[in-house]
Amino acid sequence: MSQEDIMARDYFRACAEELDLRVQVDDLGCMYATLDGLETTKPIIMGSHLDSVERGGRFDGVLGVIAGVEVIRTLVDHGIQPRRPVTVMNFTNEEGARFEPAMMTSGILAGKFSKDEMFQKRDRAGVTFGEALAASGYQGDAENRVKEATAYLELHIEQGPVLERERLSIGVVDCVVGMTCYEFVVTGASNHAGTTPMNMRRDAFFTAVEVVQQLRQEFDALGDRDLVYTMGRVNVYPNIHTVIPNRVVFTVEARHKHAHVIQAVERIMEGVTGRRGGCDVTAAKVWGRDTVWFDPQICQHVEEAVQGLGYSYQRMVSGAGHDAQFVASFLPSAMIFVPSVGGRSHCEDELTSYEDCEKGVNVLLRTVLSLLESR
Repeated sequence: MSQEDIMARDYFRACAEELDLRVQVDDLGCMYATLDGLETTKPIIMGSHLDSVERGGRFDGVLGVIAGVEVIRTLVDHGIQPRRPVTVMNFTNEEGARFEPAMMTSGILAGKFSKDEMFQKRDRAGVTFGEALAASGYQGDAENRVKEATAYLELHIEQGPVLERERLSIGVVDCVVGMTCYEFVVTGASNHAGTTPMNMRRDAFFTAVEVVQQLRQEFDALGDRDLVYTMGRVNVYPNIHTVIPNRVVFTVEARHKHAHVIQAVERIMEGVTGRRGGCDVTAAKVWGRDTVWFDPQICQHVEEAVQGLGYSYQRMVSGAGHDAQFVASFLPSAMIFVPSVGGRSHCEDELTSYEDCEKGVNVLLRTVLSLLESR
């Protein structure tokens, strides 16, 4: 809830009010801009987020909100009053850049996180999320929370290189993949770097390197090209060039859509622990998530919309997390991807061509029109 976030919210509100939409805010700061329908029934919701990581790009999240506004603008410009309400939603704190965790408010809405606990999360300056939200002027009523919908649709940049590499315009997203994350601790003994013979050392870093190499070999031996894994955080102690390291702590994260692959990865990680090279190797699972599959019928509406427009596409998975993965637990949901140039995201170089953005919005519009016609 920075000043920049408030400015983006103010602009979103102004765009909605210009279209005579009904704007509401819930107790979490999530914004809802609604074009009322001829019937009071479950709305079609389009959404994403306006917040960003520090020095992030212009498209991540923002595209999904702007696209929703453009869909409604198109309905208004053509004098179409929908049978059911159509809403554009801006989720609060999707990125978790100032207040962790990411996807905070969609997690609260889905019952994954406790509101009381989340409101006590602090930034680096000690300000709580609850305090920042209250000061923003964008804390509304819990009665405004989304409770039901015909569908939730999230248009998003891919944040990866697949669509661009395959020269495809659209990704119809089947799921957000499951993942597992373990923390390894390798414990050896420190000693003088110049006086200790190599065969008398208990070097925690050398052992950690051997463990990482074995993990890579065994993961790759699974033969599944969709498996991705990362050793993203490594801390070496005491981290002095004249001292043999006595302790190394590192993480191993893996992602895949099928639970049996994740389970195989976990068995491999647990199998490399024990006594190695005079060091003790332990591993503990720090967190994980199951694959979230999107609603097959809503995905079918998206796919038929793409086919009707004649765009190239493929079914694909999301390796990154999105609000839709939490929303899918209580609303029929689907996601639409458009290409990211160079696969880059969460950086200032993030780019999606406006031609690809237009195609994504067209798919979103056509999907909404299809859902409006369905019973």
